[in-house]
Amino acid sequence: MKKRASIALAITFLMATAATAAENRCGWIVNPTPGNYWLDDKEGSWTIMTQGSDVEAKGAENMPDFSAGQFVRTNGYYGYACTCMSVDVDRVEKRITQIHSVKQLALAKCKGDKSLPKPNVD
Repeated sequence: MKKRASIALAITFLMATAATAAENRCGWIVNPTPGNYWLDDKEGSWTIMTQGSDVEAKGAENMPDFSAGQFVRTNGYYGYACTCMSVDVDRVEKRITQIHSVKQLALAKCKGDKSLPKPNVD
């Protein structure tokens, strides 16, 4: 019985460790309006922050000014860019929980990636 409990504890620990391991995610970072950001990649849409809620990834304040690079404006100063991010995610909630680093890429990089959807700016 103790052996089963030890195995269960070890599995739980490994699952928790895997859930918090940083992942590299590349795709469209979308900022359609103030305080709303998400990343659209080959696995779907990942919420980074939502205006008016407490949903905000740790490290979000360190994201660069995407409009300083290659950026498509869709709503005044808001729009989308191509990026790769090192992040922790909550797969169940489909949200980014921690941002470790961000690198903005040329728009052509995302446009040429057939596994990416078109940017969702709605």
